[in-house]
Amino acid sequence: MENCLHHLTIKGFFFTKPISFSSSSSSLNFRFSNSNKLKVIKASAGASHCQFSSLNSPLLPQSTVGIFLSGVLQNHRNLFHVAVQEELKLLADDRDAAVSRMILSSDSDQALLHRRIAQIKENQCEVAVEDVMSLLIFYKFSEIRVPLVPKLSSCLYNGRLEILPSKDWELESIHTLEVLDIIREHITTVTGLKAKPSVTESWATTKVRQFLLARLYVASILYGYFLKSVSLRYHLERNLNLANNDVHLGHMTTNLTFKDMYPYGFEEDIFGHLNNMQSIGHGQGLIRCEEEIEDLKCYVMKFHPGSLQRCAKLRSKEAVNLVRSYSCALFNNEGFDSVENDDVILTSFSSLKRLVLEAVAFGSFLWETEDYIDNVYKLKDH
Repeated sequence: MENCLHHLTIKGFFFTKPISFSSSSSSLNFRFSNSNKLKVIKASAGASHCQFSSLNSPLLPQSTVGIFLSGVLQNHRNLFHVAVQEELKLLADDRDAAVSRMILSSDSDQALLHRRIAQIKENQCEVAVEDVMSLLIFYKFSEIRVPLVPKLSSCLYNGRLEILPSKDWELESIHTLEVLDIIREHITTVTGLKAKPSVTESWATTKVRQFLLARLYVASILYGYFLKSVSLRYHLERNLNLANNDVHLGHMTTNLTFKDMYPYGFEEDIFGHLNNMQSIGHGQGLIRCEEEIEDLKCYVMKFHPGSLQRCAKLRSKEAVNLVRSYSCALFNNEGFDSVENDDVILTSFSSLKRLVLEAVAFGSFLWETEDYIDNVYKLKDH
């Protein structure tokens, strides 16, 4: 089975190679088109600067619906899902009513007015639904007793960035063993931390550019989203005894490149604008698994590139906007492309692992939340 897939991680998924972190005693091993001198930040988490609270999130609600549900979650947690269902129904009714009025007035002198009203209502509902989506994800984190990492700027203090407690066990507990095995390979690939590191290795320090850390976080969200999607499909087909029936899968050797998964570029497909990330090298992609599908890794290897793209792409516009807004709020970036925050952070591998595990869990919860909301409020296709 080891021949089926050597490393199914972000190495062959979003990046050509692991992000190159440097040890605290050496210079950074990065190359960029702009050669601006780097400003090094030394930071650490003090109790007064990086506090985790019961309702802590870097992204605050932007709508009245979001603010209301945030209060319900804080003060009447047992009524939270009831309130969410009601608010989603009201949002759906408001949006549909505005669209109906626009259609009915299409031949009248008020057509332009009602079209504008419908557009405003749709935009308002979109913001509100993003807030609902964010709060549902937050609720899922609270169920496993994991506080979300606050704004990173509040954690940068006095020498280094440290995220405590690590909560590794809780973040890993939401995944099946086969998915967890893939996630651990992903962590090793993007951070260089071994699967079973010693205490000394975990707390060794490293330097990383903040905007690259933001990209790693977003990529790990998408990776968690992908794993949730593909693992559900795997178990469904296996339960239906379709694993050997080539109905959706092709018996073909596939060298899946970055361009195969995101033909218009990573950020063009995910966020709607281009990025200059390179495609992964030929031969590093998926290969054919000759034996019968026995586990998740081999199952993914038999995917046709088109099927893999569909599983890896966020399904709704609201989810795309949420990932962008959340990452910008967490890392204090004006936009995903922003290199304004080109500072270098000194941190430990343990904290890097904590961020990656949180991002993967965020992606998995995002998939579930999209499905939950779409049953009540029809999300916009991305």
